[in-house]
Formats: sequence, structure tokens, C-alpha cells
Amino acid sequence: MRSNDTFDFMKRWPLCCLLFFLLACHSQKTNQSDANNLKDSLLKERSIDEAINQITRVKKTVLPGDLVVRTGKDFTSDAMRKLSQQDKTYSHCGIASWEEDTLFVYHALGGDFNPDQKIRRDPFEFFCNPYENKGFGIFRYQLNKQQQQGIVRIAKDYFLKGTRFDMQFDLTTDERMYCSEYIYKTIKKATSGSIPLHTTTLNKIQFVAIDNLFVNPYCSEIQRVVFNQNNSLLSK
Repeated sequence: MRSNDTFDFMKRWPLCCLLFFLLACHSQKTNQSDANNLKDSLLKERSIDEAINQITRVKKTVLPGDLVVRTGKDFTSDAMRKLSQQDKTYSHCGIASWEEDTLFVYHALGGDFNPDQKIRRDPFEFFCNPYENKGFGIFRYQLNKQQQQGIVRIAKDYFLKGTRFDMQFDLTTDERMYCSEYIYKTIKKATSGSIPLHTTTLNKIQFVAIDNLFVNPYCSEIQRVVFNQNNSLLSK
């Protein structure tokens, strides 16, 4: 090697070492990042599978006329939870109905999730799904067989009529209903008022909060399932 070449090589050598070091560090960070992403993905997939298995197990305990509640992950759900004054766990509610071998939940839903705004009938698994919810619960009223059947029948009647969601949250009309109003009026009608249900008043506005439906001596908690921050399950 000529002296000039040797001199040039010696000048470039530190730079070459630095570039090699930086590339090696970048590769290590990239590999570590990919490994973390894969780990997170596998954990999430596993926890979703656990959630679905839990939903399937709880499904077997549900009876016709049971109150099914859930905790949504979206902003609207958080706002609905804050309207409850005693138990702010849940943001949405529906009535359970076994039809042949399928468990459905009848519920009044508004917003972009339900473009036509009509009362919905969704499979239990869809209503409680862990992709859009933080958890769900099952509550049961003290009902005789006739009242139990009446709740399901009346819930279906409102559904078949195409009753739409009430964006005004007006408790005085029956033409449109919001989610907790739908359950409130279905239960009162089916039981002829024998199960007392209370309302909440804020800023002189009377409405039915979600907890008005289940914080009640005539209503018992059957199941309460909560998904933790990693989507894994904790069952109470």
C-alpha cells in the first residue's frame, strides 16, 4: 500500500468504525422493536381468545329477560358512564333473549354505530365483544315466569315497530327511546310497576342512568367481567 493510501485509510478508519457502530445499534434497536411488537401482538391475541372463551362461558348462565350491560371504549361511552351517580361501571344496556340456540341482546343504540337509529338485535358475543368493550355484566330481576316472558315480548315489540333512538333523551315520549329508557319502560310495562325503578335528575333534567337499572334491591348481579389494560380477563 502506498504511503498516501495508508494515510487516507488511517483517516477514514475512525469514521468507518463509527458508521459500523451506528448501523449495529440501529439494527439491534430495530430487532428489539420488532420483538416487542411481536410479543405485544401475541399477548393481545391470547387475551382476546381468553375473553371470547369467557364470554362463551358466561353466555350459558344467561336467562331470558336478564339485563346485559357493557363498558364501551369510546368517548361517548365514557360520557354515558359519568351520568350514573352510584356505579359508573357501565355505559350501555340491553335485554337478553334466547331464540332457538342463539342468545340475542335487544338494545337501543344511536350515533355512527347504528346509522338507521333503530333498536337492534345483536348476538350476545357481538354485544360483549372485547375489541370494542372493556367488560360486561349480567343482572337479573326478581321475576315470575310470566313477567320474564313479558319483558322479552315487549322488548321485541319495540324492536319490530322500528323504534328509533332518542337523541333528545326525552323520557316523556315513547316514540323514540335511548338505551336505558328502553329497558326502564320495558321492565315497568312487563311488571306493571311491581319492580320500582328510579330515575336521576341533574340540572333539573330527569333521565334514566344506567345504574338506575341495576342498583336496586330487586336486581341481583349474576356476572361481572372486566378486561384489564392488556385485554386479559379478570372475572369477579
